[in-house]
Amino acid sequence: MIDHRLHVLRALAEHGTVTATAAALHLTPSAVSQQLRGLAREVGAELLRPEGRRVRLTPAAHIVLRHADTLLGQWEALRAELARQNSAARGTLRLCGVSSALAALAAPAVTRLRQSHPLVEPLITEEESAECYRLLLAEEADVALVLPGPEAPPVTDTRFEQSPLLTDRQDLLVPDGHPFARRESVELAEAAGESWIVKKHNNDTYPLLTAACAAAGFTPRVTHQVKEWYAVSALVAEGLGVCLLPRIVPLPAHPVVRVPLCGGPAPVRRFLTAVPRGTAAHPLTAAGLEALHTAAAAHARGPEHRL
Repeated sequence: MIDHRLHVLRALAEHGTVTATAAALHLTPSAVSQQLRGLAREVGAELLRPEGRRVRLTPAAHIVLRHADTLLGQWEALRAELARQNSAARGTLRLCGVSSALAALAAPAVTRLRQSHPLVEPLITEEESAECYRLLLAEEADVALVLPGPEAPPVTDTRFEQSPLLTDRQDLLVPDGHPFARRESVELAEAAGESWIVKKHNNDTYPLLTAACAAAGFTPRVTHQVKEWYAVSALVAEGLGVCLLPRIVPLPAHPVVRVPLCGGPAPVRRFLTAVPRGTAAHPLTAAGLEALHTAAAAHARGPEHRL
C-alpha cells in the first residue's frame, strides 16, 4: 500500500550513501538509484544532488520524507486497528536491545509474555542502540530497548514512538583492596586520576561514561578497550583500571567492589522503548511493551518482585 520507493528514500536519509543504502536494503546500488530516479519523476521534483562521492537530499526530498513518515505512521495505525479486531495477540514479536537490558528486562518480560499470551513467539537480538533504530526502520524488529546517545535519534523523531522504561544508576567498580573499596560512597570527580576500562567504538557505554566524567569536570583516561561486562570486571579485579558498572548488571564473581557514587549529577542510564510510529497499539507490540514495563517496574521495586 505504501510505495516502496519511499522506504528507499528513508533508508538513504539514514545511511547517507547509495552504497550503504543498497547494503541495508539488500539491493544493488543501481537498483537504489533507479528507484529514486523513478520516485523523483513521480513527484515531479529533484530529490538528490551529487556532492563528491555522496549525494545530498534536496529540500524537496525532505518534504517527501516528512509526508512519508506521516503516511507510514498512518498505515501502521490502520494495521494495528485491524489487528485489534482479533481477541488475542499472536505471531512473532522481535525484540532488540543492549545486552544488559535484554538480560534484566527482556528475559523476564518474555517469560511473562509466554504466560499471558501463549500465541506470541518472542525473538531476541542483541544490538547497540543505533543499530536497534536501524532494525526498526528496516522492519527487522518490532520493539527496541535503547539508550539515548549521540548516535540515537531524538525523542521527537516522528519515525518512532519512544517511551521511558527504566532509570538505571551507575556505580564505580574497583578492585578489592583499592582505597575506594573501603568507602561507603565516592564522588566521581575523585576518580579523575584513575585508568578507565571501556570500549570506545560500537558501545553505548562509552558516550555515557564521557558525559558523566565531563559533568564531574574531567576527561577519563581510557587504557583498555573492553566491552563485555564479565571481561571488564576481570580486568578491574587485576588492578588494570576502573569502570562504571550499571546497577542493572549483577556484580561478577571477581574480587571487585561496587562503590556507590554520591554528589551530583549522579551518572545514570535511561532506558527507553522504541517502536515504529503507529505500531504501539498493535496487539502484538502492545503485549510486548506491557510485559517490558511490568518487568521494569518489578526490577525497580527489588529482587523479591522479579521472576
